[in-house]
Amino acid sequence: MTGVGPTPAGPTDPMDVHSALGVRRSCRAYREEPVPPDVLDRILDAARRAPSAGNTWALDLVVLEGPDETAGYWDTTLPAERRGAFPWPGLLRAPVLVVVVTDPAAYVDRYAEADKARTGLGEGEAAWPVPYWWVDAGAAVMAVLLAATAEGLGSLLFGIFDHEAALAGHLGVPDGHRLVGTVALGWPDPSDARPSASATRRRPALDRVVRRGRW
Repeated sequence: MTGVGPTPAGPTDPMDVHSALGVRRSCRAYREEPVPPDVLDRILDAARRAPSAGNTWALDLVVLEGPDETAGYWDTTLPAERRGAFPWPGLLRAPVLVVVVTDPAAYVDRYAEADKARTGLGEGEAAWPVPYWWVDAGAAVMAVLLAATAEGLGSLLFGIFDHEAALAGHLGVPDGHRLVGTVALGWPDPSDARPSASATRRRPALDRVVRRGRW
């Protein structure tokens, strides 16, 4: 049921992590109803519970709430002349958009400190065989998606792609920071749900993913 979020659970009906993983789906159609501030804060706070290499904590969330703030996002990334052909108009009604931002330079600086200097990762971004600013940001996004599901909200991570520079300028993101992607949050609108073209691709079975002992 891609495009339809879970049945609202709410804070009085908590959902464990396995249940949230089981029902989480990408939601591409939302009602305009706002997300209560306490619910939104709980979801955003989940990002702080994700791992951070070296406890660098170089993640920022630019939160846009309501049509006045989200309109500028869509004007920058989806100009009006392209919206008529956009296949998921219900996504444009999402009451909350969270732009996930990371700072690669903060990781370099952290690993140049005395307790990490032996790694050589403080020499520059190119010294990182795996750029952990992306890894940590992805972990934070997953925490937000699961928290949203546990609250009964729909959510969707989607890319910014070639609009990164323009959106960073619009939002006043400091130079050197990178925009990872955007998470839409809100109450699902099943009446306007439409699956993506990739919805027929199924998750692999566990034995296709897990290699025990060696490859």
